[in-house]
Amino acid sequence: MKTKTISMACAIALGLAFAGTAPAALAESSTPAPAAAPAAAAAPAAPKLHAAMRALWHGHIVATREYAMAVHAGNKAAEKKAQDAEVKNGHDIANAVAGFYGKDAGEGIFKLLAGHVGGVDALTTATKAKNTKGEEKAMSDLAANGMAIAKFLAGANPNNWTVDGLNKALLMHVGDHKQQIDQIMSNAPKAEQEKSWTEMEHHMNMIADALSDGIAKQFPDKAN
Repeated sequence: MKTKTISMACAIALGLAFAGTAPAALAESSTPAPAAAPAAAAAPAAPKLHAAMRALWHGHIVATREYAMAVHAGNKAAEKKAQDAEVKNGHDIANAVAGFYGKDAGEGIFKLLAGHVGGVDALTTATKAKNTKGEEKAMSDLAANGMAIAKFLAGANPNNWTVDGLNKALLMHVGDHKQQIDQIMSNAPKAEQEKSWTEMEHHMNMIADALSDGIAKQFPDKAN
């Protein structure tokens, strides 16, 4: 219950923080829409960039979910496969960032994303082992990493992203990870897990869209 409250609060904060960059419909409410439903917002300025960014970040939550499921099942081969997918996805996102901000920026965001994924994986294994201290450390590390990512991105695009807005978005995202891992490890009802997954997808799309909007405004010719 506490995790859900944190996630909802962060989602509302995200809507307010990104009101100037995210599509209007995304800033109006934190209520998740079905993942397959078309967005009600106006068409994005750079639709191909939006689609690509959503796909990249969707790959992140798919890979981390697969890792959690593999850990829960005790399937070492599946764990390795999921971790390989996590690394590949990190490189894909880093390459996308490098396309706009240069090689050094791509390498920088990859290291930060590796820290995020490492924290999520550590949270997964600690939750599986019922290691409360391990869970607390993983959450603390993820919070610190989120702030580092927020500062990194806001520094690259200060006119369109803020440290506070990005950090709140990432805190919400970490809350989604926590809720999902808890549900997987506790064998929560399928309907409950599916609802949380839909929320996580929706929140991930909000973040991807806000990032895409910022890039499109900073690099209008390149983004299109």
